[in-house]
Amino acid sequence: MKRKDVARLAIGAGVAVASTAGAVVAGRVAARRHRSRFDPEAGEPFGLLPPDDLGPVVSFDGTPLAVRAAGPKDAPALVFSHGFTLDMTTWYYQWQTYADRYRCILFDHRAHGRSGAPADGDYSVQALGRDLQAVLGAAAPEGPVVLVGHSMGGMAIVSLAEQHPDLFRERVVGVALVDTAVSDLVREFFGASGVSLERVLRPLLQRITPEGAERIRSGLTRWGSDIPYLIALATNFGPDASPAQVEYVTQISSAASVEVWTQMLRSLVEMDLGDALEHVVCPALVIVGDRDLITPKTSALALRDRLPDARAVVISRAGHVAMMERHRVFNGLFGEFLEETLPAAAPRRRRA
Repeated sequence: MKRKDVARLAIGAGVAVASTAGAVVAGRVAARRHRSRFDPEAGEPFGLLPPDDLGPVVSFDGTPLAVRAAGPKDAPALVFSHGFTLDMTTWYYQWQTYADRYRCILFDHRAHGRSGAPADGDYSVQALGRDLQAVLGAAAPEGPVVLVGHSMGGMAIVSLAEQHPDLFRERVVGVALVDTAVSDLVREFFGASGVSLERVLRPLLQRITPEGAERIRSGLTRWGSDIPYLIALATNFGPDASPAQVEYVTQISSAASVEVWTQMLRSLVEMDLGDALEHVVCPALVIVGDRDLITPKTSALALRDRLPDARAVVISRAGHVAMMERHRVFNGLFGEFLEETLPAAAPRRRRA
């Protein structure tokens, strides 16, 4: 190699290192600046669990599921299904608000939160739907029920409809799908360029191993909590996000197992539940944040158009976890929906 080529290589390497170091420093400054903002949600006990422990509920393949509940045992049931790498505590604002007149049932999906991992390695969307069926059978075996799903949790609801459409004709009287898509996740996330990126990402997800995913995660966390915090802020929240909420979501997501980040993510990217939407014959409320980058407004509109009886609402300045970030607006919309679908159970509206 010629001397001038060596010099160029050294200069290029130095620029790359300096750029990376600069990005890390800038990230730390940005994260700390955001954390220092006034935060009306600071001090909220997001990790508080509903008081009634109904678990473990054993799913179809022996996977133990953590299930909790709050509210009158004889009241109509609301079953909350959480998103990818999260857990039941992301529904904190909802069960606190509605447990005075509904039976709020929350659970952790397989390999998430306090639930066990599948012994046979089944991380499919179909398994998520069957987990939801197991929770219904154990915690709400009879009476009307409203299903509420965020992101992956909404996919689990549609998967249940695909496998047990009779439930949506006989027992499920309402469905709320929050920041959810049911197919083409890569294309939804990357827009028009998703067609070409899909050809790259799908093989990459097929090849990546838990060990490789762990190395990536270790690389991100090696610089401290600032980089994961900024990633959560950029991908899950809007411009007015609560630092306490971002911090909490970062902690939960960072604790998810590498199998969730590899095998379950692969299942979600490869899924296509579009044809199953016809089985959700009950009234449906589709909610999306206008700053949601993961499942954007186009996803919500596609769901609304394919569901038999649905309406869509966009929450302004909200990202991918609208039920946390803009919980007052969300609870107002959801409360009205509940009064329509379960009118006898809603004699009064509690302040969010």
